[in-house]
Amino acid sequence: MSQSSPLFTPLTLAEWRREYQDDPTRITEIYSAAFTDGENNDPAWITRASPSHLEAQIAPLLAAINAGKSLADFPLFGVPFAVKDNIDVAGLPTTAACPAFAYTPQQDAAVVAKLKAAGAIVLGKTNLDQFATGLVGTRSPYGAVPNTFNPAYVSGGSSAGSASTVARGLVAFALGTDTAGSGRVPAGFNNIVGLKPTKGWLSNRGVVPACRLNDCVSVFALSAADAFQVASLAGGYDAADAYSRANPRTAPARLPAQPRFAVPDAPEFYGDTHSETAYRQTLTRLEALGATLVPVDFTPFRQLAEQLYQGAWVAERTVAVGEMLNEPPEVMDPTVRGIVEGGLKYTACDAWQAEYTRAALAREIAQVLETVDALVVPTSPTIHTLDEMKAEPVRYNSHFGYYTNFTNLADLCALALPGDFRDDGLPAGITLIAPAWHDAALAHFGALWQQAVPLPLGATNKALPAAEPFALSPHHVRLAVVGAHLRGMPLNHQLTTRDAVFIEETATAADYRLYALANATPPKPGLARADSGQPIAVELWDIPLARFGEFVAEIPAPLGIGTLTLADGRAVKGFICEPQALQSATDITEWGGWKAWLARHQSA
Repeated sequence: MSQSSPLFTPLTLAEWRREYQDDPTRITEIYSAAFTDGENNDPAWITRASPSHLEAQIAPLLAAINAGKSLADFPLFGVPFAVKDNIDVAGLPTTAACPAFAYTPQQDAAVVAKLKAAGAIVLGKTNLDQFATGLVGTRSPYGAVPNTFNPAYVSGGSSAGSASTVARGLVAFALGTDTAGSGRVPAGFNNIVGLKPTKGWLSNRGVVPACRLNDCVSVFALSAADAFQVASLAGGYDAADAYSRANPRTAPARLPAQPRFAVPDAPEFYGDTHSETAYRQTLTRLEALGATLVPVDFTPFRQLAEQLYQGAWVAERTVAVGEMLNEPPEVMDPTVRGIVEGGLKYTACDAWQAEYTRAALAREIAQVLETVDALVVPTSPTIHTLDEMKAEPVRYNSHFGYYTNFTNLADLCALALPGDFRDDGLPAGITLIAPAWHDAALAHFGALWQQAVPLPLGATNKALPAAEPFALSPHHVRLAVVGAHLRGMPLNHQLTTRDAVFIEETATAADYRLYALANATPPKPGLARADSGQPIAVELWDIPLARFGEFVAEIPAPLGIGTLTLADGRAVKGFICEPQALQSATDITEWGGWKAWLARHQSA
């Protein structure tokens, strides 16, 4: 599709929401004016949605609006997105970049169906390294996808087309897949965000498998906030996907304000000084933002990364697409065919030994990550030109996976972020990596990072708009604490040891009274609603939902948990007190908060 209208200019999800807020029916005008049926000469696309396919998506949205639905019912109303061509979209061919493999599905993949239900519009299917086997974006009969900053260089893969369309602002977001780094390397090479979610969060139903035990549907966007919102709408447990998992609701909602980041003690760049300089500049920025960098031995990460292509794990790719080996050799990319054929040499005994090795290395990695909040690595240690890739297609591809290949084998989540550019003008990027289900925490930090670092959005030369607040997490309880659980107070550890994170200081509504309870050890206040009172200082914390019951079980009488109203009208869970205990308590409402009363009381 050729972009031809100034109407088709919004980039972020917030900008798209504003585009429709006054008149949702503009969706028809926008899509009819913005695209024509011109010849596809853009190698990022394999198949583009026809006008009739677009209309079939728009019509039910307008019908729902006419029937009384509102834009709030469609959080992605009218937002254009692209889909990697190993993910099914009903009515559009799925090729996995292999014409001999192509079929036309009658149903959307589970993730596509969810995004359409949220109002998003599929513009087409994007190019990839054949069967998602590669990190380069060149192994496709539909052509190599060039880098959006310098076409002499690779775009990265395998989700090359998805990353390219996002970087150029042709879509607001795109779906990719990530088994070995395919959702991160092209993000780093094109200055965009690549969210590699926890395995099993986004359903793989309707996705052509590469390695089923390690495949993830990934999300490309221009901002971390957008990527996480899309993943949240597309994700969720799917009983029809054998590898889908329910969120255990135990992970923190955010990283600490001053996080501890592990970094490789001897980072590898294969002699690329441009990439090394950019990475070190980015680390300096992280330290300036309050992060502590902790060098760690990268050996187990490197050893596990090597397992994905240099051991029996490659046989999973043979299982996934091995039937294509019975077709004439010319129907497959020769490099991809060579990799897939390589799996035939391994035995079942090799596979079990590979699993034992994986488990041992993953345990070592988990122990390293227990001491920090996340790992920060270069998204790729280097980048190569298209001509260089032709000369060394396997060796240079393996270089790109140095910091990515281990992630799914170790059951980690990851977020690729824009970082300092290289001296030659190419993007470099960093990736945050953390244990499974820390996706929200990484995304929140990513949003803060993008607001703090002045970088353009992709290749658009546009700046990131002002941040919008993150939505309240359904996997956490927002809790107001008023006394001994405040920061610096003796019971605060009951929150922090359960991965609760501080959100903000605020106050209750004006009809609360605060009391110092008698004979409480440690000293504690009691909060009660009354006919008259004043705002009382509180702190808000987000505690993982699965840990909330443990926390409540430790609360002694006469205290309990109820619902508090804050000064701005929000309702949150918070500490309340049984009325009979207030009869012997001291009314300290006039001090406006527990810390203020303690300070005055102790200095008297």
